[in-house]
Amino acid sequence: MHVLIDELRETHNLPDEAIRQLLETGDGSAVQYLHDSAREISQGAFGRTVKLRALIEWSNVCRNDCLYCGIRRSNTGVTRYTLAKDEILACCEHAWNLGLKTFVLQGGENPAAAKALAPTVAEMRASWPEAAITLSLGELPYDTYALLRRSGANRYLLRHESASPRLYARLHPAEMRLENRLACLRTLRELGYETGAGMMVGAPFQTVEDLVEDLRFLHDFQPDMVGVGPFVPHPDTPLGTSPAGSVSLTLRIYSILRLMLPHANIPSTTALSSLRADARTAGILAGANVLMPNFTPLRVRASYDLYSGKNASGVEAEENLQRIQQELNKIQYSYV
Repeated sequence: MHVLIDELRETHNLPDEAIRQLLETGDGSAVQYLHDSAREISQGAFGRTVKLRALIEWSNVCRNDCLYCGIRRSNTGVTRYTLAKDEILACCEHAWNLGLKTFVLQGGENPAAAKALAPTVAEMRASWPEAAITLSLGELPYDTYALLRRSGANRYLLRHESASPRLYARLHPAEMRLENRLACLRTLRELGYETGAGMMVGAPFQTVEDLVEDLRFLHDFQPDMVGVGPFVPHPDTPLGTSPAGSVSLTLRIYSILRLMLPHANIPSTTALSSLRADARTAGILAGANVLMPNFTPLRVRASYDLYSGKNASGVEAEENLQRIQQELNKIQYSYV
């Protein structure tokens, strides 16, 4: 198994069967060697530092009815909200003053409201010309992607969720199609966005072969960033009684991705910490290099309820940046 890991580290690629072996191996020494190798590559690219992104959960209004998501359209138990321009700008100013130079506007899929965000994005760009502005707003028309790009957004995260047509169809309503998702990713790249993709680990109906297909897609697409987290059920969804995904398998995938994509930005995601207290720093030690503290206003933060156990006010909150640094100090890292 060590030979396969060395080959992946050297060539950034492996045959599908070899990837499957890395995902399934029960050899603890091989898994540790995988994590160690990924951490060495990450430190070579980024040092012992973690990049912070200021997460602003702009709106929980969504037109989609994905079977796993707590803000799905048909969940009537959600208190819906959309932040006004002044609130968004105040979040950005607070983050900037605390040293964060990247803003991430994330929200449910709502094309009309996303188009109306363009003046806000333009004001963000004018106010903080050196900032990176990342959007994660789902599938939008070409013209809206282009408008937001012209307004000053320069990064876009659109998780592909699953590269398997079979699994994608099991997790989404019939009107959502994988080919549309992938077409949006290609459009984002054509428009000049730094483009991110990603998927869940341990989703219901997911097989090892599905994960191999995801990793193959990510290798071939070569995204600038990859958002990967374990599936965490939400009780008010059709999949709410399904078991959560595996933290250890998610960490293994972080390491494989780091060896495949040495310079990609890979967050140690929020969902990890909802399943295991030390999982986010474990993600860093497995090759991730990004954390996303939450700057969403406290009055609505709990309403952005994607999955059960989401930490609405803990280490992600801006007031807990010191706690993040304390956690990173334990593994001899710092943040930038």
